[in-house]
Amino acid sequence: MKSPPNLNKLKLAFITGVTKGIGRSTATTFANAGWDLILLSRNMESMEKLKSELLDTKSKVSLVKCDLSNPPEIEHCVMESIEKYGCPSVLINNAGCAFNGPLVEMDFKQWEQTIQINLTSVFQICRSIVPQMRKNGGLVINVSSHASYNAFPKWGAYCISKSALTMFTKCLREEERSNSIRACTITLGSVNTPLWDSESINSDFDKTSMLSSSEVADTILYMAQKPESQLIEDLILMPSGGAF
Repeated sequence: MKSPPNLNKLKLAFITGVTKGIGRSTATTFANAGWDLILLSRNMESMEKLKSELLDTKSKVSLVKCDLSNPPEIEHCVMESIEKYGCPSVLINNAGCAFNGPLVEMDFKQWEQTIQINLTSVFQICRSIVPQMRKNGGLVINVSSHASYNAFPKWGAYCISKSALTMFTKCLREEERSNSIRACTITLGSVNTPLWDSESINSDFDKTSMLSSSEVADTILYMAQKPESQLIEDLILMPSGGAF
């Protein structure tokens, strides 16, 4: 008979894409709630700055430098982090990217990068971490978008990557249910993050009615702290004003 999950296991969260936006807010929110953290980004300088800002929380913060657009790098970085810092009880796949423009005119490298970061890197990280979670159980939270079920012109690759991420999460959930591993998505409407001001998007519209990254982080924490006997399979969080 399979042993029950260890209910007294350490609260350790592994979060990707932590140097800005949702990831940064999530790291701060979890640290303030008493979680230890493993943070992953390709920008070590920005992670060091975040770590210094979290000193007062007394949480143990470990940093992993990894470029999720580089597939050969991912498995090595993640497995090394588990060996050094332990297996997380919660994995939050937050890192993402987007390019906008007509779908069939999209540069192949942009297409490849969107699918790699938004989907394939999640598969690679889960392939490394989920088998390690099976001993004590765990939770995987994948950050998705309402673009996973709505078609937005000039956002084709992003929509496709998030739609596939949603199905990946469903399949992972069913396959790992018997191993006491839960998998879920948080499906977001528009969030006011630096992504909108990046060179690949360069938006020029009002963002004040969007969700804030701190509101999203609070919701992710709520999902993570549900009892192991419960699972929010997908939580849809939208601005009250609707989609943008």
